[in-house]
Order: sequence, then structure tokens, then C-alpha cells
Amino acid sequence: MARFMGTHTNRLDRKGRTSVPAPFRAELARLGTDEIVLRPSHRAPCLEAWPMPAFEAMAGSMDQFDVFSDAGDDMAAALFADAFPTRPDGEGRIMLPEELIAHAGLGESISFVGLGKIFQIWEPGAAKRYTEEARARARERGLTMRAPGAIPGGSA
Repeated sequence: MARFMGTHTNRLDRKGRTSVPAPFRAELARLGTDEIVLRPSHRAPCLEAWPMPAFEAMAGSMDQFDVFSDAGDDMAAALFADAFPTRPDGEGRIMLPEELIAHAGLGESISFVGLGKIFQIWEPGAAKRYTEEARARARERGLTMRAPGAIPGGSA
């Protein structure tokens, strides 16, 4: 499984180019791909960056919808209509389309936020608020994870 971790801040130039952080490029290489799919998040004011194999696996879930159903058409539009496949150039740069820049409210400084199997691209202040709020929601809900190898319902 991919492990995009950390928050990295980079610059976005006037042409919409930015460098994918080196640790994220290394993770893409470990996955055997340099192709990513950029798409506007339909849950937050940010961009999602999916390694192509993960995007294809996720998109395979479209098979659960009936052909020509409203739900299937809605999800297809949400996933594919504004999706942009791209590859970093030799210097690790990608081009962000104007529509995606506008969706996320990006300016000269942007944050790449690792989320395990994907990463997101945010306006830095919004990224900081989002991660702080997510941490608070997890704490309020008492969210925990089972330790690897733990026996469900077992005692320590």
C-alpha cells in the first residue's frame, strides 16, 4: 500500500507549475508509476492526487452502479469530468490546470498533504485548519486503530 506521508509546502508559479515533493515522487517510484490523476475533491476545497493504479482500482467500483442510473452518472461525473492525468517532468514538476487551481483557491504557496494511499494539494492555511479539525474530530469520536496482529476482542 502507498504511504504518502507528511505535509510539504512548495511554490506554484504563474504558469501553474509546481514540484511534487521528493518523498512523494519516491513513493510513486516505489509503486512503479509516475502517472497521477489530479481531481477536485468533492468533499473539501482541495485537489486529490491519485497514483494511476489506485485511481483505476477506485474507479473500478463504478461497476456497482446500474448502467445509465442517476447515481452512476453522478458518480462518473464527480470522478472523471474534471480529472487530469499527468506525469512529473524530468525536474519533478506538474502543471495544475486553472480549473483545479480555482477549485482549491491556490495561490503562490501550496501544501502537499499525505493521506496514505493518495495526497492532496491545499492552500496552506486551509490545509492547516483541515488537519487540526480532522485531529479534533478523531479525538472527539474516540477513534482508535487496532494494533497490527491484535486479536479482535482479546485483552492485552
